[in-house]
Amino acid sequence: MTTTLITGANKGLGFETARRLIAAGHTVYLGSRDAERGRQAADRLGARLLLIDVTDDASVAAAVKTVEAEGGLDVLVNNAGIEGRTGGNGVVGAAEVTADDMRTLFETNVFGAVRVTHAFLPLLRRSAAPVVVNVSSGLASMARVTDPGTPAYAYPGVAYPASKAALNMVTVQYAKALPGFRVNAVEPGFTATDLNGRTGTQSVEQGAEIIVRMAQLSPDGPTGGYFDAQGPLPW
Repeated sequence: MTTTLITGANKGLGFETARRLIAAGHTVYLGSRDAERGRQAADRLGARLLLIDVTDDASVAAAVKTVEAEGGLDVLVNNAGIEGRTGGNGVVGAAEVTADDMRTLFETNVFGAVRVTHAFLPLLRRSAAPVVVNVSSGLASMARVTDPGTPAYAYPGVAYPASKAALNMVTVQYAKALPGFRVNAVEPGFTATDLNGRTGTQSVEQGAEIIVRMAQLSPDGPTGGYFDAQGPLPW
């Protein structure tokens, strides 16, 4: 039996990923920082609720103790993330972005993923086939963001792409340091979720496809890569 933790899983891509992995036979910890919304989501899916705020050391430490007491962990999906949209679904551009704007997004999107991964490493090391999936974005691709021929080129925000580009680097360095793991970053695509004010052009079912696929990697699967549903992406 494969045991999987998905952070930020009470809605959106995390919820759909949990649903699909449960259907595939995984025991899933549905990570949520909100107890009531998390409970409702876990009950709907038949998942195990795990209260976890990725920005809080004590919360993450308590979550590790819970999972360890209940048997361990094989797969970690670092899905919790924020975009920092303002009123009217706008994003903060280069001329307006502040250090505080950057810090807020990095706290969840980068430091949160590192905090959770670091804390769960001892449990993942005990797995016969440990997997880490970091939910990134196509906006993390320097190749895409600098190519006028891509939709990413027109995105004006600074903090979100920067945070996901940093997460990509974190992914690569973890993969090199942990050769027995499969550690990859994934781009779900422009999916309609609360993160982007539901402006996305594809469904959560479509967006979750690559997350689910990479969460089920075998020990001979790729590691240190950056993928969408069609295959490897340019950094």
